[in-house]
Amino acid sequence: MAKTYDAIVIGSGISGGWAAKELCERGLNTLVLEAGRPINPETDYVEHVPVWEMKFRGQGDRKARNATQPIQQQCYACDEMAYKFFVNDIENPYTTPEGKPFSWIRGRQVGGRSIMWGRQVYRWSDLDFEANGKEGVGCDWPIRYADIAPWYDHVEEFVGITGQAEGLSQLPDGKFLPPMALNCAEQVVKDGMAKHFGRERVLTIGRAAVLTQDHLGRSACHYCGPCHRGCITRSYFSSVNATLPAARATGRLTLRPYSVVHSITYDAKTGKATGVRVIDGQTKHALEFKGRIVFLNASTLESARILLNSGFGNSSGQLGKNVMDHIMGGGANGRIDAPADKIDFGNRPNGIYIPRFRNITDKSPGFIRGYGFQGSSELSKWGHANYLPGFGASFKKSVRQEQPWFIYIGGFGECLPRFENHVELDKEKRDDWGIPVLHISVAYGDNEKKLVDDMADTCGTLCLAAHHLGEAGVEKAYAMVTHGILSGNALEAVEKSSLDKLIVTNTLPQEENQKRCKKIEVIDIGPVLGEVIRRSHYGESISKLFNEVPF
Repeated sequence: MAKTYDAIVIGSGISGGWAAKELCERGLNTLVLEAGRPINPETDYVEHVPVWEMKFRGQGDRKARNATQPIQQQCYACDEMAYKFFVNDIENPYTTPEGKPFSWIRGRQVGGRSIMWGRQVYRWSDLDFEANGKEGVGCDWPIRYADIAPWYDHVEEFVGITGQAEGLSQLPDGKFLPPMALNCAEQVVKDGMAKHFGRERVLTIGRAAVLTQDHLGRSACHYCGPCHRGCITRSYFSSVNATLPAARATGRLTLRPYSVVHSITYDAKTGKATGVRVIDGQTKHALEFKGRIVFLNASTLESARILLNSGFGNSSGQLGKNVMDHIMGGGANGRIDAPADKIDFGNRPNGIYIPRFRNITDKSPGFIRGYGFQGSSELSKWGHANYLPGFGASFKKSVRQEQPWFIYIGGFGECLPRFENHVELDKEKRDDWGIPVLHISVAYGDNEKKLVDDMADTCGTLCLAAHHLGEAGVEKAYAMVTHGILSGNALEAVEKSSLDKLIVTNTLPQEENQKRCKKIEVIDIGPVLGEVIRRSHYGESISKLFNEVPF
């Protein structure tokens, strides 16, 4: 007779790892099913491998990536060292309606995307939990901050979160390890914002799942930088680094890789799940595992796919509906007059954060909810040498002495739940294991577009920010907009503002706008967006992506 586990957990990423840890530590014999391969940190983590040891010197095999990972390579982290942590798009397809692309970034291995996630962790507040009920959008959350605060504490005390307490109602403070330091340029901007905005808009160091001191057997970060390639010191949090080892230490964990879940089995008489149907990832043989309880932790969309394939759990008609994602868009980049005698030390795996300031106390015109800014500042490495005159020893000396500081911020906004944003099973297409794939139909709505509009100051925000950044020491200020709606008096405001240039992508026609505003420059979104995200993650300047650098 087949063994019946106390619990089955589907997925070994961040939530699956946590489920395994909590269940095993509470005495349950737990089976974790992972669709992908096992991970051995000693051989799979390559954060310390120098680019000159790579076949393509860190630039990657573009032909191979275009052939097998056309979607995954849009993520900055899918580089020559870390592409192995991302799925093969040909083996794991999905479909979208024509004209509505959707980039689904996935990782199929033990640890899932917890290996290459961005590690930024921010608590929700009652502003978030109460929003749906107060605004009549979607369904009201059945819990409030006070209900979940003890669980935030529980998680953070195990993970190890670096951060600075700020006492903001919209961003509750947590159980923090010592914060990482702002660099001198970020401090200049922080001081400038405090002078002009007070506590309305605050710049703080990011709250990150990276250790700043030894913690529960894991070592403090040594600032090597490329976290998405792994972390041999286990300094950043992942399932592989933390929760799965804790589960394994109980002796109650069974981890089975290469287990592609097809569906969940169900007993209609008892109304309970009974187990999981699996396709072996290597042999492609069908298997079935029995369990008293089943935890579905296969990522948001993959979990919906499994339930849709299972044929139950949809009495509300809401399964696969109301898909939400971050809306990313407006931002700014500029050179800042920071102390020239200061230099960067190491590669800080964290950036700056400006918490939400819209719709906190005063209602913003035209949209609900809000957004925060993430970014960083860096001392130019060597790219500025391309624009300096000279030759020989004197040229080398000027390169070292004339290193400018740059700062970049980009917006992350909230999407509203909309029924028409949905996933469903594709009626024809199957993946490599014969399982129906998802058809994903998602588009940004009017509120999201207005958020991006506001991020990039088509309503005045960044024009004002450019002015204040100038007062804080920024010599030139560029803004970047991914969806340049430029409504109302936006063009006139940009033209009269302290912005030196407004970089707009070609997602919307801009010919008429360019005639009315000479500061607008249009760039192709395809190759640029991925590089902007990569550079901002590493704290590198994005100026060299444009026709000139801002000095």
